[in-house]
Amino acid sequence: MEPRPVDKAPRDYIIFALDLPGEDEAKKYIDMLSGRVGLFKVGLELFIQSGPAIVRHIKEDGRSDVFLDLKLHDIPATVERAMARIADLGVAFATVHCGENPDMLKAAAAGADGRVGVLGVTVLTSVSGDHLRSAGFLPEFGDDPRSLVLKRARMAKDAGCDGVICSGQEARRIKKALGNDFKAVTPGIRPFSGNPSDDQQRVVTPAAAVAAGADYLVIGRPIRDAQDPAAAAERIADEIDACKKWPG
Repeated sequence: MEPRPVDKAPRDYIIFALDLPGEDEAKKYIDMLSGRVGLFKVGLELFIQSGPAIVRHIKEDGRSDVFLDLKLHDIPATVERAMARIADLGVAFATVHCGENPDMLKAAAAGADGRVGVLGVTVLTSVSGDHLRSAGFLPEFGDDPRSLVLKRARMAKDAGCDGVICSGQEARRIKKALGNDFKAVTPGIRPFSGNPSDDQQRVVTPAAAVAAGADYLVIGRPIRDAQDPAAAAERIADEIDACKKWPG
C-alpha cells in the first residue's frame, strides 16, 4: 500500500459531531469550531429538528464542510432517491447502512452520482462481539467483529461506495485489503485525556487511528464536553500532527 499523502492539515481529519438537540446550540459550536475542524457531522437528532437549514448554515460559513450521517437503510429505490436529494444539499459525505442487501449500497452510489461521497456503515462502534452473538450472527463474527467489518467493507467497495465507517482498530486492515483510496472514517475516538466511561466499545486515540490509516475521525464528546471546545479541538489536531508513523 502506498504511503498516505502528508499535505492534509491536521484539522482536516477532524469531523466534529453536532450531536445536539437544537439549531441554536449547534450554531454556537459551529461558530466556535469553524476553521478548527474539517467537517461537521449532522446526525439524525439535529437533522430531524433543523432539517436542511443547518446544512445551509454550515455551507454558507464556508470554513468547514458537512458530513450528513443519516445512515440510510431502506429498499434500494427509496435509498437511491434519498441519496439524490442529499447530493442536492452539497454535502461532502453521507452514510448508508451496509445492511443485508448489496443492491441497497449500489442504489446509494447511483443516487449520489459522484456528487457526494457515500460511506457504508459497517458495524457500529457501540456494538461488541457479545452483541453480535446475541443477535444471532455466526460465531466467527461474534468472536472477531473485525471480520464482519471487513466483509461489509468489501461489499461496500464492490457496490461503488467511496469508503466505510469503521473503528480505528479496523482501519489498517481495511486499507491493506481494499487500498488507500478507499476511505476509512472512524468514530469512537478518545484522546489520552478522554473519559472511557461511555457507550463506545471499540475506541482508539486520534494518533493511533491516523497511524492505522483513518482518513477522518468523528469526535464529539471529547470536544463538546471540554471546558474550552476550541482549545480541545486544537489539542487533538496537535496530537494528530505529532503522529509520524504513517502506514505504508
